[in-house]
Amino acid sequence: MDDISRHLVLEDPALHDPDPEETAEWREALLSLQAAAGPHRARQILDMLARTAREARLEWRPPLDTPYINTVPTDAQPAYPGDLPMEERLASLMRWNALAMVLRANQAHGELGGHIASYASAADLFEVGFNHFFRGGPAAEADLVFYQPHSAPGIYARAFLEGRLNEAGLCHYRREITARRRGLQGLSSYPHPWLMPDFWQFPTGSMGIGPISSIYQARFMRYLEHRGLQGTGARRVWGIFGDGEMDEPESMSALTLAAREKLDNLTWIVNCNLQRLDGPVRGNGRIVDELEALFAGAGWNVIKVLWGSDWDGLFARDTHSALERAFAHTVDGQLQTFAAKDGRFNREHFFGQNPQLAALAKDLTDEQIDGLKRGGHDLVKIHAAYHAAVRHTGQPTVILAQTKKGYGMGEAGQGKMTTHQQKKLDRDALLAFRDRFHLPLTDTQAESLAFYHPGEGSAEIRYLRARRQALGGYVPARSSRSGSIAVPPLESYAGFAMQADGKEMSTTLAFVRLLGNLLKRDQLGPRIVPIVADEARTFGMANLFRQVGIYSSVGQRYEPEDIGSVLSYREARDGQILEEGISEAGAISSWVAAATSYTVHGTAMLPFYIYYSMFGFQRIGDLIWAAADQRARGFLLGATAGRTTLGGEGLQHQDGSSLVSAATIPNCRAYDPAFAAEAAVLIDDGMRAMLEREEDVFYYLTLANESYAQPTLPADAHQGIVKGLYRYGVRGNNEPAVRLLGSGAILREVIAAAESLAGDWNIGSEIWSATSYSELSREAQETERWNRLHPQHPPRRSYVESCLAGTAPVVAASDYVRAWPALIAPYCGARFAALGTDGFGRSDTRAALRDFFEVDRRHLVLAALDALAREGRIDPGICAQAIARYDIRADADAPWRS
Repeated sequence: MDDISRHLVLEDPALHDPDPEETAEWREALLSLQAAAGPHRARQILDMLARTAREARLEWRPPLDTPYINTVPTDAQPAYPGDLPMEERLASLMRWNALAMVLRANQAHGELGGHIASYASAADLFEVGFNHFFRGGPAAEADLVFYQPHSAPGIYARAFLEGRLNEAGLCHYRREITARRRGLQGLSSYPHPWLMPDFWQFPTGSMGIGPISSIYQARFMRYLEHRGLQGTGARRVWGIFGDGEMDEPESMSALTLAAREKLDNLTWIVNCNLQRLDGPVRGNGRIVDELEALFAGAGWNVIKVLWGSDWDGLFARDTHSALERAFAHTVDGQLQTFAAKDGRFNREHFFGQNPQLAALAKDLTDEQIDGLKRGGHDLVKIHAAYHAAVRHTGQPTVILAQTKKGYGMGEAGQGKMTTHQQKKLDRDALLAFRDRFHLPLTDTQAESLAFYHPGEGSAEIRYLRARRQALGGYVPARSSRSGSIAVPPLESYAGFAMQADGKEMSTTLAFVRLLGNLLKRDQLGPRIVPIVADEARTFGMANLFRQVGIYSSVGQRYEPEDIGSVLSYREARDGQILEEGISEAGAISSWVAAATSYTVHGTAMLPFYIYYSMFGFQRIGDLIWAAADQRARGFLLGATAGRTTLGGEGLQHQDGSSLVSAATIPNCRAYDPAFAAEAAVLIDDGMRAMLEREEDVFYYLTLANESYAQPTLPADAHQGIVKGLYRYGVRGNNEPAVRLLGSGAILREVIAAAESLAGDWNIGSEIWSATSYSELSREAQETERWNRLHPQHPPRRSYVESCLAGTAPVVAASDYVRAWPALIAPYCGARFAALGTDGFGRSDTRAALRDFFEVDRRHLVLAALDALAREGRIDPGICAQAIARYDIRADADAPWRS
C-alpha cells in the first residue's frame, strides 16, 4: 500500500474493545427491544440512558453526526414515479446546452465568463425537483425556489427545451445590452429579477443571501396564513445552495429561527461537491459531517444522499462495515482526488486500502468503478430524499447531497482544483463529454457547440411539458400582478403633522403616530407590516404592542411581567409586528419577504422597517441591494439618524453615510426630512407610488429622536418636498445675498444661521429645505443627458437649476458627509459650499457634536460670509470678525483628521 492510501486507514476502534462479548450483548438487547416493543420504546430507553449518563457525570453525549452513508435506507426508498431513462436523457441534454452556452460565449468573447462545473454537479438535483416536486402556477399556489446562482446556465437550458427561451436568447447569455439593441432577451449572469422580471424570482448571486432569504420567506408564508391574509399551507420553499456557500455568516445565521418556528415548509438541498472556487471546501475534514452537526444541533431534520444505487450491492455484501470505516477516515481533499481520477486509480487507492475493500471490488471492472455514482447524481436516491423531506413535519429539512464538481467533464475538469474557472474545452474533451452522456450529436455538431433540441413533437419534449403541467406550470417564473390598493387621504391619518402649529415632537415619534393611524384603516391597515430589530421601545413604538401585537407562531405562553401596563408586551399568533431580535440581517430579510409579497404571493403588503440608521446600509447593504434587484416595495426608516442627533452614543452608532449609500441604488428614493410634515408627505407619496401606481421602488427616510417645534407647511411645498427641494423662507430685510440649504437635523441650524446673518451682519438670505439631494441630482443628471443627446432642441432646465437660478452663493449642509449635499454642486450656477460631518463620530451633546463637525449655525454663518467674500461681495475682514465673534477655533484639526 502506498503513502496516499496508508494515511487514510486508521485502526478499527472495535479492536480496542476490552470486552467484545459484553458489547455484543448490549447491542443485541437494544435490537431485541426494538423488535419486540418498537422504535418508540427503544428511543425511550436510549433517552433514559442519556439522562443517567448526564446525572452520573460521565461527560458523554450522543454525536450529532452519523456514519457517512445515506440516511434513507434502500428498503425504505419509494418506487421512482417517473420514466428514469427519459429523465436521465433530458438531464444530459440540459447539461450539454448549458455547457455549450457558456463555451460559445467565451469562444466569441473571452471576457464574459460563466460557469460550467456547478451545474454539472447539481443537474440531477434540479431535475428531480423540476420533474416531481417544484410546484408552479399562480403566485398564490407555486413553490418558492432559490437557485444556486452558478447553475443559472442549466436553468436557461431547461427553459430552452420547455420553449420559454429560444436559441437567440441562449446565444446572448451574459450579453444583455447587445441583445436588447437587437430586440432580443439577453440572459443575465445569475438570477436577477430586475434584469429578467418575468423569469427570476429571487436574486441569489451574492453568496449567503439566498439561504437567509429563503428562511424568512418560509416564515413570512406562515405569517400570512396565521394573520388570515392568505392560505399558504400547501406551498413549500426550496433552496439549492453550495457547500462552500455555507461558510457565509448569512447562510448559518437564521438556522435556529427556522427550527424554532418549526418551518416544515422549508427544504434546503446543499450541493456537496466538496469544492469551492479555489480548492476543497474542507480539504482536511468533511464538510458533510460538519454541516450535519450544525444543522442537527440547530434543530433541523438532516437527510444525507451520499452514495448512488450502484453502491447498494457493495454495502449489502459488506458484512464487516469496511466501507463505512473507510469513509469515516477519508477526508474531502482525498474524495476530490478520487473524483478527479479514473477507475483504476480508485481501485488501487480506495478499494486497495485493505483486503476487505479489495474483495468488495474484485468483480468490478475499472470502468464500473469509474461509473460508481455519488448520491447527488442518482435520480432514485435524490427522489427518496426529497420524498422523505416533504413528508417530514415539525422541522425544516436539509438534504446534504454529495456530488462531483464538473461531473462528466472527465480529465478536462471533473474534480480538478481549476474546475470552477473552466470556461473552455478542447475537441477531445467535448467529444468525451458527448459520449459520456450519450448525446445525439455528430462530431461536427459537438465541435461547433451546437445547441440541441429534440424537436417539438419528440417524446422528450412531450414528457418534459407533461411533468410541468402536472406540477402546475413552469418555474422559475415571476408575476407582478397583485392589484392596486387605495391609499387614504393624507389629512385623514397625518393631520397632526400637517397642522402641527409649533407643537414639539421628533420625526420618529411623528412617524410612529402616523403608523398607528394607518394601522387602523380597514383596507390598508391589515397590509402593513411593522418590522423592528429589538428597538421598538427606543423608537416609542411600545404602544403598538397592545394595538396590533407582536407576531408569534405559538401565541403567548407566559404572563408578561408588565401585563397590567398600557404598553405591556403582547405576542399573538395573529400579531402584526415582526420583532426580529438583535438581527439586522434577519429584520431586513423579513422586510424583503414582505416587500416582495406582491409578486411572490400575489398579495401586496407594505412593510415599514425602522432601525438605527447606522445599522442599515453600512451593515446589511448587500441584502438591501438584493432587495432592489428583487423589485422590493416598502419603507426603510433610518431612525436616530445623522451624526449629531444621537448624543452620547459615539462612533459606531452615529450615521453619516447611509444617504450616500442609498443614493447609489437606482430604485431607492432616499430622503432626509427635517419636519414631521415633510415625513408625512413623503410617506404618502411613497404609498401612492408603490400601492396605487405599483412602481418598483422603495423609500428610505431618515428619522431623528430630537424633539423641537414643528411648523405647518403650506400646501404648495408638497411638490417640492417630493422633488427634493422647496423654499422654506427668507430672513433679513435686504435682497437675499446667499442661499442656505439644509436637510434633516441641520435645517434648524440653517434657519438659525439665516437669522444670525440678518441680525449680526445685515445680510439677507433664502432658506431652502433640501429633503433629498439624491433626487435632485438624479433629475438634474437626466436633464443634462437629454440636453446632450438632443442638441437640436431648446435646452431643458433641471428642477434644482430652476430653484437656484442666479448668482447668489449656495451653502448646503446636512448631518451627513459632504458628498451628500455635494451631489447637486455641478448643477448650481453659483459658488457652492458643502458642509457635512465627515470623520469618525464622537460621544457628546448635540451642540458639541455640531460644533466639532462644523455644521452648527456659527460655522454656517462663517461659510456664507466666506462665500460672499470670495465673490467680492463683502470685505474679507468680516470673516475674521465672525471667527472672533463666534469663538470659532481656527487652529482646530479638521474633524475628518481627528
